[in-house]
Amino acid sequence: MNGERGANKEALFVSGHRACHGCGLALAVRHILKATGPDVIVVTPTGCLETFSSPYGYSPWRVPWIHHLFENAPAVASGIAAALSAQKRNNVRVVVIGGDGSTFDIGFGALSGMLERGDDVLYICTDNGAYMNTGGQRSGATPTYSSTTTHPVGRKSMGKPQLKKDLPAIVADHGTPYVATASVAYLKDLRKKVEKAMTYHGPRYIQIDTPCPSGWGFSSELALEIGRLGVNCGLVPLFEMENGSLTRVRKIRKKLQVTEYLKAQSRFKHLLQEDGSEYLKELQEIADQNIAKYALITSS
Repeated sequence: MNGERGANKEALFVSGHRACHGCGLALAVRHILKATGPDVIVVTPTGCLETFSSPYGYSPWRVPWIHHLFENAPAVASGIAAALSAQKRNNVRVVVIGGDGSTFDIGFGALSGMLERGDDVLYICTDNGAYMNTGGQRSGATPTYSSTTTHPVGRKSMGKPQLKKDLPAIVADHGTPYVATASVAYLKDLRKKVEKAMTYHGPRYIQIDTPCPSGWGFSSELALEIGRLGVNCGLVPLFEMENGSLTRVRKIRKKLQVTEYLKAQSRFKHLLQEDGSEYLKELQEIADQNIAKYALITSS
């Protein structure tokens, strides 16, 4: 698909939704559909996107859209793909757009089955790092030491203690032909990756970092800036994997310290206190490991 044409066609996700101001998820969906074009059927499990895009009497969707249970997006998508194949409607593709709760956690088993079977589905996870639709509970995608409603900060807690699940690596280990990460802070890169994924057949996976003003705790006009900070400190690496091999990364031109990213969000404010120094060091180490693993900085 021609990139310029994909970027300028009529919008397929329009006004009529009720997303929060500055919602990275709503912006991501608008640009996902710019890249896919109209010949898609979108499958969306329970979550923020389903809730704010389906108020009674209104719809922002200009493509066929299906909502179902929290846990079975990959199964529903696989069934639709099988039906389209039986009907020889090869021009219509199936795209899942699900949040991190349904992807990392509740629908993880169904996702693994879809990947193993090799079903012709593009699965896109819009990752805002928690169950934002139901109050900000932690998910497998929640960053380490982030404060959530189920891992609140207190005298005996510095937030979620576990590492974020490395789902792109898990997906790639299924033999998935195309895996990528993206961010709403870099929309041209996001669209290119969706366009590229659409050239493949079989299972594909894209994980998009979608900053959430209400859940992360920042002013709504800063969503793109927060996204850029996450990428440029190394906590949100952007890359592509094809047939199990790393083929492209977005380089960091000017490396930032993780504190630049963390201090802009209230979910991490406890780490900036005197007793948070050792935890800040751990997060800096995670960022530095990402930078080394994905070669995000070109050696001089």
